[in-house]
Amino acid sequence: MERLLAVSSSPHIHAAQDTRAVMGWVLIALAPAGAAGVYFLGLRALAVMAVCVVFSVLAEYVWQKGMKQQSTSGDLSAAVTGLLLAYNLPPTIPFWMAAVGSLFAIIVVKQFFGGIGFNIVNPALAGRAMMLTSWPVAMTTWTIDGVSGATPLALIKGGSAELPALCDVFIGNIGGCIGETSAIALLIGFAILLAKKIVSWHIPVVYVATVAALSAVLGRPAGPVYEIFCGGLMLGAIFMATDYTTSPMTRKGQVLFALGCGLLTTLIRTFGGYPEGVSYSILIMNLTVPLIDKLLRPRVFGEVKKHG
Repeated sequence: MERLLAVSSSPHIHAAQDTRAVMGWVLIALAPAGAAGVYFLGLRALAVMAVCVVFSVLAEYVWQKGMKQQSTSGDLSAAVTGLLLAYNLPPTIPFWMAAVGSLFAIIVVKQFFGGIGFNIVNPALAGRAMMLTSWPVAMTTWTIDGVSGATPLALIKGGSAELPALCDVFIGNIGGCIGETSAIALLIGFAILLAKKIVSWHIPVVYVATVAALSAVLGRPAGPVYEIFCGGLMLGAIFMATDYTTSPMTRKGQVLFALGCGLLTTLIRTFGGYPEGVSYSILIMNLTVPLIDKLLRPRVFGEVKKHG
C-alpha cells in the first residue's frame, strides 16, 4: 500500500503548471523588452543578458552540487533572475561586474536563505542594489547610439526642461537600463502573463496608479503619464513586485504592498538623492511581507467568531 499511495497533509490541489512552466512563460513575457533593448541599445545589451543568465544558472548549479543538494537549475528560476538583473543594468556595464552581480543575487540572496521559495527579497533587485552601491559610476552611465546622456528621470531630477518626447519614452528610444526603456514592450509582456494567469493585475495596476496619483499631487514637473512610462516602474511593477516568494499571498495584502511600493517610489524620486526609486521601494516592501500576511491573514474556514 505504501508503494501505491503518497500520504501528505492537505490541501491536495493539482496545479496545471509547475515551476519550470511558470518560469518559461515569464521568460517569454520578458522577451519583447529584451528585443527592444537590443534594438535601441545595441548588441552589447544582448551580451550583458547572456553573461547574467549564464552566470546565474552556473552559480545555482555549482552551489547546489557543492552543498550536495538536488539541483534546481533546470527549473528556469535562475535564468529569470539573471535576465531580470540584466534588464536592470546599463548596456555599458563591464561583463565582470555583471557576473559578480549574478553570483551575489543567486548565492547570497537566494541560496543562503534556502533557495527558491525561501529568499526574503527579490534576488535580481538585491543584486542591482549591491552593484549600485559598489560601482555607482558604471551603473549610472547611459548611452544611446554611442552617445552618453542622462535618463529622463535624471533630467527631471536635474531640473532640465528638455525631456525626450513621450512617444520615445513609450517605445524605448531613450537611454536607460536594458529592459526598462520600452513601456510598450513591457505591457506586451504583462498581457502575456495575465493571459496565462501567471500574475494578477492587482500589484502592477495599483503600484503604477499610486505613482501616477502621487506624482500629480506632489506636482512632479513632467506629469503623471510621463512618470509611469519612464524609468524602471513598469519593469518593477510587472515582473519584480509580483514575485511569488516576496509578495503577499492575499489580494488585500497585495494591494497594501503595491500602495507602499508606489508611495516609496514617488517619495524617493521626489525627495531622495537618486532619480529612481523602484528598486529600493520594492526591496523595502519585500521585508514587510511577513507582517502584511500576518495582519491580513484570512479567517480559517469554519472558525467560530470570538465574542467579548
